[in-house]
Amino acid sequence: MPVDLGRVGVWTFSLDLQPAARAGELAAELEEMGWGAIWIPEAVGREAPVNASLLLSATQRIAVGTGIANIYARDAMSMNAAWQTLSEAFPGRFLLGMGVSHRPSVEGLHGQEYTPPIATMRAYLDRMDASLFVAAPPGEPPERVLAALGPRMLELARDRTRGAHPYFVPPEHTEIARTILGDDRLLAPEQMVVLETDPGRARAVARAAMSMYVTLPNYANNLLRLGFTQDDLGGDISDRLVDAIVAWGDSDAIAARVRAHHDAGADHVCVQVLPFDDIDAVMRDYRTLAEAML
Repeated sequence: MPVDLGRVGVWTFSLDLQPAARAGELAAELEEMGWGAIWIPEAVGREAPVNASLLLSATQRIAVGTGIANIYARDAMSMNAAWQTLSEAFPGRFLLGMGVSHRPSVEGLHGQEYTPPIATMRAYLDRMDASLFVAAPPGEPPERVLAALGPRMLELARDRTRGAHPYFVPPEHTEIARTILGDDRLLAPEQMVVLETDPGRARAVARAAMSMYVTLPNYANNLLRLGFTQDDLGGDISDRLVDAIVAWGDSDAIAARVRAHHDAGADHVCVQVLPFDDIDAVMRDYRTLAEAML
C-alpha cells in the first residue's frame, strides 16, 4: 500500500522549537484534527530521520514526510538505511523527501562543495539504490520523493521516485509540475498561509517569512521562470509576489488557495502556518483550518 497522505497535510518547523516530548504531543493533536501528514524540514533544526522517528512514535496513523532531508547531510548509504529502517518500523507512514538544498547552506553550514544539482541527485539516487542493507526490510517497497522546482529535476523525480514535493510555489507552478510528472506521480506542493484578514498585517508576516527564500538562487530562478521579475523579488518584495506565494485571509480564502493547487494537479497540499514561532497560535490556526477544510 502506498503511503496515504490524504489531500491536505501540515508542513511545519514549529515542532522543532518544542522539546521532543511536547512535539510528540502536538503531533498527536494534529493527527486528531484530521490532517493527513506532517512534513518536517531539515536545515538548522533536528536531524530529519531522527525527527521523523520521534513524531511517528508519538502518533498512531498520520504519515510523516521529510520536506526535505538534505542529501549533503548524510551519504547515500546512510540515507538508504534510514529510509529502509523507518519504512519497516512504521509501515505505510513514512515518505522520504530529499533535496539538494542550497549553495549557502551546503557550503556555509555543511562545509561541502555544492555541485551541479541534477547530476548530483542522479548519482546520489544511484548510490542509494546500490547500497547494501542487511537489516530487516520493509514489508512494502519504501517511497521517496524529490524537492523539485525546475523541469529537469521534475523529470528526475518522475523517472526515479514516487513524485515531487515543490516548496515556495504558487498554483501556476503546480500546473507545470503536473504536466511534467504525468498523471501517475505524486505531486505535493507546500503552501504558506497567514490566517489574518488585514492586508497590511498579513503581508508583513508573509514578507518576514519570504525574505530569506527570495535570496536563494534555486527559489529565485524558479520565480523568474514563472514570470516574476527582479523588481518583485528585490527590496520590499512586491505585493504581487507576496500574494502569489502566501495565502492570507480567513479560512475560506486559504481553503480556496489549497483548492487552486488541487485544481492545478496537486494530489496533496502541505499547509505551513505563519508565523511559526508562537506554538499556541500555530496550533489554534491549524485547528481552525482543519475545521474548514478537512
